[in-house]
Amino acid sequence: MIEVRPFETLGRADHGWLKANHHFSFAHYFDPSRMSHGALRVWNDDEIAPNTGFPPHPHREMEIVTYVRNGAITHEDNLGNSGRTEAGDVQVMSAGRGILHSEYNLEDETTTLFQIWIESDARGGVPSWGTKQFPRTQRAGEFVPLASGFEGDVDALPIRAEARVLGATIKAGETIEYRMGTQRHAYLVPAVGKLEVNGVVANSRDGVALTNETVVTVTAIEDSEVVLVDSA
Repeated sequence: MIEVRPFETLGRADHGWLKANHHFSFAHYFDPSRMSHGALRVWNDDEIAPNTGFPPHPHREMEIVTYVRNGAITHEDNLGNSGRTEAGDVQVMSAGRGILHSEYNLEDETTTLFQIWIESDARGGVPSWGTKQFPRTQRAGEFVPLASGFEGDVDALPIRAEARVLGATIKAGETIEYRMGTQRHAYLVPAVGKLEVNGVVANSRDGVALTNETVVTVTAIEDSEVVLVDSA
């Protein structure tokens, strides 16, 4: 089963400093047909104006993965963690039993990012945060795990969920595959470019929801950068 969610059909919020596009119901955007996809609960496509951001606020029982597309985001939390994540790189916050954090764009340019929330498998864990560089050149022509709850993905940032967040860059005309187990859910978004996914076309920032597709075959119609979540 495959469903394409064109970018122009996503939920919208414009706060001036923040322009948000919601793939799933979030905040004041509610669509009962777009509540979640497997354990994937949130995929926000955010544009954050220079020298603005999210003041301190709490989270709990969620794995929050931030994929920075352009610019950078700076994190601070009540555990003493702080750091800056640049374009192409990833940060993960396991909210566990509770964490208070802020996220600011301290740059002189707009920051664009995907913020992805995956439901935690176990409740009450110790909260944590981490960031890591993932050069785009090192995921050329293949899906590379960026965040993962599987033990074998030793180079990925850890999350507390039976899920993976993967990234790939694909040249026009190239085809790559990702194999999933049965009864899995995949959600794929081209950050840049135009793709064909299992026979359907997706433009930049469209969402593609796949269920029980054991192989995800992606052919780049244009040079593309893609992010995929595989969850139970």
